[in-house]
Amino acid sequence: MTTEDQSLVPKTATAPKLNVIFEAAVVTSLTVAVLSLFLFAWIGDGVAHDRTAGFDLAIRNQVHGFASPGLTKAMIAISFLGGDGLTAAAILSVIAFLSLHWRREALWMVVTILGALVLDLSLKYAFHRPRPVPFFVPVPYTYSFPSGHSLFSLCFYGVLAGLLTRRIRSGMLRVLIWTLAALLVAAIGLSRVYLGVHYPSDVIAGYLAASLWVSTLVALDRVRVERKNESGPEA
Repeated sequence: MTTEDQSLVPKTATAPKLNVIFEAAVVTSLTVAVLSLFLFAWIGDGVAHDRTAGFDLAIRNQVHGFASPGLTKAMIAISFLGGDGLTAAAILSVIAFLSLHWRREALWMVVTILGALVLDLSLKYAFHRPRPVPFFVPVPYTYSFPSGHSLFSLCFYGVLAGLLTRRIRSGMLRVLIWTLAALLVAAIGLSRVYLGVHYPSDVIAGYLAASLWVSTLVALDRVRVERKNESGPEA
């Protein structure tokens, strides 16, 4: 066997494994996207025909029952991390990625946030759902459905966790980052219901819209990487 033939063995042996991983990633991402789309459409239809009123009122009242001055301050702070705080964090993350020469990560973040912004504004104006009467803060000027805080928090903190863990080898640290991101995203959604500025269905819809957008980006990115690998380093 020549040296040239030997060089082909590892590539041939690993190709099926890489193809399986690629196909699994794409199928999983597309499955999440389709499922999120159907669930969002189902909730959106319920909101449009006022079928979520009982659910929203029950959860809203139950969450409000835990209200206290200290908890209210904490929820306002957590909500900030899904609004102005998130905007500042997104800008800083892009600057940090560029300074570290992580251009792909910076592009990922910019595309994610811009897409989330377009999605949020489009859906809010499409449904025109009025805000509920807030418990502790002024009424926001935008429409209620879906929750922008929920949508942006899942997009930003979820994608940030994914980009960081790709660079980290420690399995324990990866789990810690994903756990913190998940808890923060959940807390931001809960804070919006606690403060009374969103219905629970708004928050759920925001998460679903974010899942649809991010999973679609992941699938498209996997396809792009696969095509780049197939074309070779010289292409």
